[in-house]
This record gives sequence, structure tokens and C-alpha cells, in this order.
Amino acid sequence: MINKNNFFVKSHGLGNDYIVMDSEKIDFNLDEKSIKTICDIHYGIGSDGILLKVPSEKADFGLRIFNPDGSEAEKSGNGLRIFCKFLYDYGFAKSKQFSVETKGGIVKAVIEKEENGRAKVITVDMGKAIFEPKKIPVNIDKDECIGERLKAGDKEFEINCVSVGNPHCVILVDELPSEEEVKKYGSLIENHAMFPNRINVQFVKPISKNSAEIRIWERGAGYTLASGSSSSAVASVLVKRGITDKDVTIIMPGGTLKISIPDNWDIKMTGEVQEICSGILSEELTQQFR
Repeated sequence: MINKNNFFVKSHGLGNDYIVMDSEKIDFNLDEKSIKTICDIHYGIGSDGILLKVPSEKADFGLRIFNPDGSEAEKSGNGLRIFCKFLYDYGFAKSKQFSVETKGGIVKAVIEKEENGRAKVITVDMGKAIFEPKKIPVNIDKDECIGERLKAGDKEFEINCVSVGNPHCVILVDELPSEEEVKKYGSLIENHAMFPNRINVQFVKPISKNSAEIRIWERGAGYTLASGSSSSAVASVLVKRGITDKDVTIIMPGGTLKISIPDNWDIKMTGEVQEICSGILSEELTQQFR
């Protein structure tokens, strides 16, 4: 267990890194200013976001997920695995199976593999894939947003939208765009009027009936090496459109994740996580947040 105030752990899931803290062990307000500063590589620790352990009345543990711009996310697949590793490694979770409440729903987690008493491979239940536009949400008067057209800048894209607890726009391509193109069009699509709550964007190149390669623009974070919720969304769309089988390996610059899409659309995701460092936020840093 953690006994020091302002203790943090920084871990990554396939290059997607998060800082984890306990709401009961911080003595400052975690608000937009403090989140932006802590996540900044020059003025803080540097991170793709912050995972905050909070109390829950519905699950074993509660989790709030903050993007580096200070906004709050409903769900993050890599973030969830990182958070579950934190719970297991630091003695909060007393068994290898437990539940976590997020803004995007309650998630079941299983520690599949450990090394030297620390979690290494974790499966999380990512919840149900939802294709109803109103629940994503998407401003479109149709039953589903599958194979629709959207113009962003000087290009038109065929889009497929799904929620896996947070909203995603999946774009099938013959060739993956460059990082510069992902940044340009990802930002335009994220902030398009079609998406009232903004949206995560994935460019997808199917490889086989069991695999696909993707590039990711994450809402509130930008170009991202890996994303669990993005992988879940992509696999859901590929299965929905009959392009792949129900077990799909998603390949990203940061690594690979295994996604399973059963008939009831309750998504399961399995992947590795690794701790990078741990420490105490300095008094000099935190006093400016009080």
C-alpha cells in the first residue's frame, strides 16, 4: 500500500503512457491547470494522461481518466490495464479478478500473467460496442453510421462510428497515412460538427481475417502510439462489416493487442503493461496548485 502523499506511478501500455495517483493520497486539486502541468514533458513528468483512483459504490475500485489537455475521458483500454497493474502491484487488489468503475461503465479485469509478483499481461472487459448514432454520439439521422461520407479539409472519408464507452470514428484505407497526415486529418475529424462530444479517430488497413494495422488520433491527446479503446473500436467495426473474424490482432506503432468480439458485442482486450518509474511530486511543483 502507499503511505506517502503525492505518490505517483508512471507506466505504459505499448508506448501509451499514463501517470497513476490515488485521490486519497494527494493534497492538491487535480484540475485543468494541474493536469496540464503534470502531463507536460518540460514542466511536469510528461504523460498521455492521468489515472486517478477514486472510491466506488458500484465496483471494487473507481477510476477517473484525464487527458493531457485537462478534459476527462470515459474509458481508455491501455489506461485501464495500467490502472489494473497499479491496483495489483501495490496491494489494493487482493485477487487476480476485480472490477473497476469508469465513466464509460464497469469493467471486469483479470491478471493473466505476472512476473516476480507483478502484473504483466492483463485482460479487461471493454464493455459493449454500440453503433446507435445517438449513443455515440453522432449527428446523423440514421440507425447506424457505417460507410457514411465525411469531408474534412481537402479530403472526403468513408467513416464508421462506434462507441466502446467512448466515441470512435474508424476509417478503412488501402495504405496507412503518414504521421503528419494523421495529425492533420485526425484533428479536423475529431472536431468536426458531426461529433458533438468530439471523437477518437483511427485509420485502418486490414491485413488478414485475423489482423489489421492502425494509426491513431486520440481525442484530447493527439497522435498516439497505441490505444486499447481504439483497438476495440476498430475490431468491432471490422467484425461488423464482415472483414475479419471475431478474434483480431490489432497492430500499432507501439505494439499489438488481442481483441475478442463475441456475438453479444461485449469486447475483451488482452495486452502487456510495464511500469516505467514511481516517485513523489515535489512540494515546489504541487504548491502552485493549492
